Amino acid sequence: MATTLGAQAAARLRSGTRNTRRRRPVARGMSETTSSTTTGSSRTLGIIGAGNIGSTLAKLAVDAGYDVVIANSRGPETLADLVAQLGPKVRAATAVEAAEAGDLVVVTVPLKAYRELPAAQLAGKVVLDTGNYYPDRDGRIAPLDERTATTSGLVQEHLADAQVVKAFNNIFFVALAQLGRPAGSADRSALPVFGDDDAAKATAERFLDDLGYDAVDGGTLAESWRSENGRPVYVMPYAADGDVSTPAPGSATTVRELLGRAVRDAADQQVGAMPS
Repeated sequence: MATTLGAQAAARLRSGTRNTRRRRPVARGMSETTSSTTTGSSRTLGIIGAGNIGSTLAKLAVDAGYDVVIANSRGPETLADLVAQLGPKVRAATAVEAAEAGDLVVVTVPLKAYRELPAAQLAGKVVLDTGNYYPDRDGRIAPLDERTATTSGLVQEHLADAQVVKAFNNIFFVALAQLGRPAGSADRSALPVFGDDDAAKATAERFLDDLGYDAVDGGTLAESWRSENGRPVYVMPYAADGDVSTPAPGSATTVRELLGRAVRDAADQQVGAMPS
């Protein structure tokens, strides 16, 4: 289930940014009206990046009925243990193969490696970008330091013929693994999504729903800084008493409120270290 920001919060989000969205052809594989759980048919999720978030999403997707093709930077043979753990609906592959196989593709790689994503194979597809900017890991990236770009905006520039949606970047993997709930549950958590294409965001929102999460539409990729490292909605809404190892539900109401409280130049909302 997707929710949108209320009028007052939406006005704040649009300030300084024209809230227009590009519409591209519907992405291959994922239709505008169906998902794996609503049709009962198998869908394939490609995942590029097999770290904490990638591995967690692979398990959640398998549990939701998806086939998964997962890749990392070290080669398929290094994923044998993960594949054995998750079962026959998962196979290891190269990044190119995961991109080609996925009806929907998640890219969850260090930001410094985004230019290595296989643009040709991702053309025409919806790509969910989980990335965040951590200067201690990624080095300094001038457009981000100067606040003239967003992380997912850079990914979209590289994947010019894909439809990039920002998702899953603001939740710690421990919480992501544990907080999924059936639709309508009182304690269902919500995650923000951002994108420039309405149909692509709808696809992302259906995928979140399949995994047990509501979605809050935060706006365009230009506005996706609101969910990035250091902002109020980053990680802490899903942490009990500030402990990221103890998950707690983060509602759609809370997510909307915290997105509205984000201030790009605020001294207390700047990038920090990776959560651990």
